[in-house]
Amino acid sequence: MIDFFHDWADNPFLWSGLWAGLLAGLACGITGPYVITKRIVFLAGAIAHIAVGGIGASVFLAHKFPQLCGSLQPIQGATAVAIISAIVVGLVNEYWAERSDTIIGALWAIGMAVGLLLVKFTPGYQGELMSYLFGNLAFVSQRQLQWIGFLDVVIILIVLLFHKQFIAVCLDQEQARLQGVPVTFINLLLLSVVALTVICLTSMVGLILVIALLSLPAATVARFVNGMLAMMVWSTILSCFLTTVPRILVYGTPVNPESAIVIAAAALYLMSLFLAGRTAR
Repeated sequence: MIDFFHDWADNPFLWSGLWAGLLAGLACGITGPYVITKRIVFLAGAIAHIAVGGIGASVFLAHKFPQLCGSLQPIQGATAVAIISAIVVGLVNEYWAERSDTIIGALWAIGMAVGLLLVKFTPGYQGELMSYLFGNLAFVSQRQLQWIGFLDVVIILIVLLFHKQFIAVCLDQEQARLQGVPVTFINLLLLSVVALTVICLTSMVGLILVIALLSLPAATVARFVNGMLAMMVWSTILSCFLTTVPRILVYGTPVNPESAIVIAAAALYLMSLFLAGRTAR
């Protein structure tokens, strides 16, 4: 930990990693309460894994058509595919509810398979793919940081505009429909916000482990607070803590910072279960 503060004056990537953690924690803290309240963790996981196809497509297109797509970044391709997959997953869940698990599972597998296949057909070793799959806090570029900040702004604006509708469909979808809320549109918009949050978290823990950060902080604070606003505030604080402090603590050790973040989130969640159980008794 001491080495981190000793090195951060000379290593700009330590600063960019910290900023990325705070920005990702903000998005995670805002979106997580919706995810656990509506119980769409499985859908969020599907969106995250399908987004791998966007990474593979952007890498392949940038190499195959350098003049047209040379400036295309993997995170941008992942964002586009994540939003498309959110809409598709939302429509499947809305209109084919009885078979949604099977169809969404198939889309999950297809997205990852296509992404890996396109990377395989791209000449050269694509180390970037591993960083998006498992996170890479040691190297967060300025372009990635700017993109995460842009996505944060979009998420905040959408939540400010549609918070009441999100709450309505999360708590009682049928009652919301009777009150005139466009349930299908709101569900698709909420899943799109989840998709943007997934992309924000890729630099932290990667697309493979993104479900942990999207659900565990919100699930942890949900046991001790009442009301969505309080849950959002404390979930954001906890998410920012988890995306920064564990990384600092394991700096200079053999422990992978991305794994440390997820393990810390899981440990706090298990601790909350124990404390909630003792309080109930």
